[in-house]
Amino acid sequence: MHMTTIRTAGWAASLITSLAAATPPVAAEPWPQRTVRLVVPVGAASATDSTARIFADRLANRWKQPVVVENRPGADGLIGVTAFVAAHDDHTLLFAPGLPISVIPVVRKRLQYDPRRDLVPIASAIDSFGAVAVPISLKVNSLAELVARARSQPGKLNCFAAAGVFPYLLAGFVKAQGLEMVSISYREQNLAVQDFGEGRIDLLVSTTGTVLPLLQAGKARILAVTNHRRSPTLPEVPTAAEAGYPELQFEGFQGFFGFRDMSVELRDRIAADVAAAADDPDVAARLAAMDQSPTRPPPQSSRT
Repeated sequence: MHMTTIRTAGWAASLITSLAAATPPVAAEPWPQRTVRLVVPVGAASATDSTARIFADRLANRWKQPVVVENRPGADGLIGVTAFVAAHDDHTLLFAPGLPISVIPVVRKRLQYDPRRDLVPIASAIDSFGAVAVPISLKVNSLAELVARARSQPGKLNCFAAAGVFPYLLAGFVKAQGLEMVSISYREQNLAVQDFGEGRIDLLVSTTGTVLPLLQAGKARILAVTNHRRSPTLPEVPTAAEAGYPELQFEGFQGFFGFRDMSVELRDRIAADVAAAADDPDVAARLAAMDQSPTRPPPQSSRT
């Protein structure tokens, strides 16, 4: 599968951003009337889960009702998204990265949900950054050096990609460059990160937040970020496109989705509340610690 197809399939990302930019008057409906469930299609303690919990705390304060995060990991997010769609509950929302909305519908022919029909984009909450990293012990300083090493030693280097879009990015990169690398599987991502920190994995593709502790400990080097822009936390690290490997580029948006037939008024009210939560300085600081930044709507003059 060509990675350009994946990138062009990201219609949900632009749609979410445009919806997040709208902040009409708050709806008069007395919602929520009870606990709100926030389905997260990845495991606990992941970057997405941590972000969801930060927003859940702030939204609970605004809504005067509990907001409970419910993790439904597995199958590239399909288990969680399918459970959300099947709930048919007007007090259940979905917080998800782009994979099950923009990538999975392209790479899988049959799904138990229709992303256009069953998922109402509410607001893009944050942009997360992906990292292409190597252990310091590998003594590689750039993506070009990594490719040269892998080509000179076919089948000798191993790699691991965290759950989500990263396995697709890594597979596309390896194929595009004609490399032979051994892909390692782990039951739990934290075990892979531990092995990477000890130099037993030669290439890791994951969120920058996952790699930052190892970078700060002098055990890892980030060769590139996968986004179209550089990370504010790591301004010296080039993007994959700048490094000459655009097949590794993907936007790490994460956002809120609503149930089918959600009213426009309620959607816009929740979008406004998400934007207000993102403007909280404490939220911004907690997100920055994970190398994530709140998504900002475009200036009023640029809205259409």
